[in-house]
Amino acid sequence: MATPMPQPEQSEPDARRYAKLPDPFPIWRGGVLHGAQIAYETWGRLNAARDNAVLLFTGLSPSAHAASSPQDPRDGWWQRMLGRGLAIDTGQLFVICVNSLGSCFGSTGPASIDPATGRPYRLAFPDLSVEDIARAGYEVARSLGIQRVDTVMGPSLGGMVVLAYAALFPGTARRLVSISGTLAASPFAIALRSIQREAITGDPDWRHGNYTADRLPRTGMSLARKLGTVTYRSAAEWQQRFDRQPVRPDLKRNEPFAPEFSVQGYLESQARRWINAFDANCYLYLSRAMDRFDLGAHGDPAAVLGKAGLEQALVIGVESDLLFSIAEQRAVAQALQAGGAATRFAPLQCIEGHDSFLIDIERFGRELRAFLG
Repeated sequence: MATPMPQPEQSEPDARRYAKLPDPFPIWRGGVLHGAQIAYETWGRLNAARDNAVLLFTGLSPSAHAASSPQDPRDGWWQRMLGRGLAIDTGQLFVICVNSLGSCFGSTGPASIDPATGRPYRLAFPDLSVEDIARAGYEVARSLGIQRVDTVMGPSLGGMVVLAYAALFPGTARRLVSISGTLAASPFAIALRSIQREAITGDPDWRHGNYTADRLPRTGMSLARKLGTVTYRSAAEWQQRFDRQPVRPDLKRNEPFAPEFSVQGYLESQARRWINAFDANCYLYLSRAMDRFDLGAHGDPAAVLGKAGLEQALVIGVESDLLFSIAEQRAVAQALQAGGAATRFAPLQCIEGHDSFLIDIERFGRELRAFLG
């Protein structure tokens, strides 16, 4: 029998905690999960009133390790944004970052063991939606005794999740921050993500989701990651950063059409790291969930958000973002404002495209610090 694909796990040290989801856990498009869990990490302290919590959802690929802590001193994916005295000040706020349902860093997903069979779910995992990720995060907060969070926040995929959260759980968040999200996936973003998925499913080693640890769909995963990395940035940033510099000598290969330019070497290094860190089936499920998201499925967006009971909202977008256009950010802000939340819309002039929230900490930090107070 083929060796099953293990669920990728972070090595020690490890600050993750785990919340058991209700059993059964209903899936928005049908089906249920049994024995499911969500991995999360926390920073700061929950106050006596339990009203200073920030529930942070991630983009598609990060784990819950947003910043270092005494339990895990390694830098996190938002290291310079989250911490004592920083824009998301853990001296005042209790921050909970959740690893998305469907991901592969401790939360239940396609790489997890199905308790009904004792084998990885693979493509038997239920049809994942953004709404399921939101519900799982809600249950994490509930498991900590938090009935209403101060702020629900997320970038990219997380920017979609927070809107689904507001639609599904009215009155359970005082404020909302959407960073480079959208009310509904755009045709442009859907087209790009669909090509990334085709690269994986077209790899013979994918084997209809039944790949093994010793034979991963590496070519498909590599192409998917490279395409994604190109679209996460802007043409101006690529020009400024790489120009036409030659590839590093250690990345040269003596074969036809081998990489010649530095930008190609960068994409290759990014792809190699990602292949060994992320599960292919988890990627496929999360990517498709993003394509299918449409807040309009819950009703008119302004009316839906009007029932959410939000007092304030912040929407941040980037002019150079290819995947989540500034027009989409404006539409999110308008819907929140029409729904009754005092909303600030911040269109930022960053050169780094969609990934700006990870890089331009000064601009994003200024907006978040002012909003969070």
